[in-house]
Amino acid sequence: MSRSDRAHTNKEKHMNPVRKAVVGAMMVGTALTGGAVGAALVNTSATAQTATTTAPATSSTDNAATATRPAFDPSKGGHVGANGTTEALLTGDTADKVKAAAQAAVPGGTIERVENDAEGSPYEAHMTKADGTHVTVKVDAGFKVTGIEDGPGH
Repeated sequence: MSRSDRAHTNKEKHMNPVRKAVVGAMMVGTALTGGAVGAALVNTSATAQTATTTAPATSSTDNAATATRPAFDPSKGGHVGANGTTEALLTGDTADKVKAAAQAAVPGGTIERVENDAEGSPYEAHMTKADGTHVTVKVDAGFKVTGIEDGPGH
């Protein structure tokens, strides 16, 4: 073996550990990067899946309705019934009589709002009962309670 061949072989022997360290570090870095990318993709997928499965379904008519009118604020009334009648908050003597009838029917309850009813009765009172549940008290034109419906308070 010539001197240049021996020098080259010695050089390879000495560089081999360095190469191994560099290649090993590169492999570790690649594995860590791949793991991080994989974790990010799994996390993104899980987040998207959760958001998709928990979001309420909307129809194209829901989207059209919200695009043409502002969001419904239950404290201000304005619910539109299936028959197209818009509920409006009651005022004055009518409001006082509907409130009195509803409070007599649901002792200890709190009136949220009173309004005309778009579906059936002339009037309704939305209330929170003492136990925290919501009810709608239906009241006729003579200010007599005709029914109490359990519900979300809207």
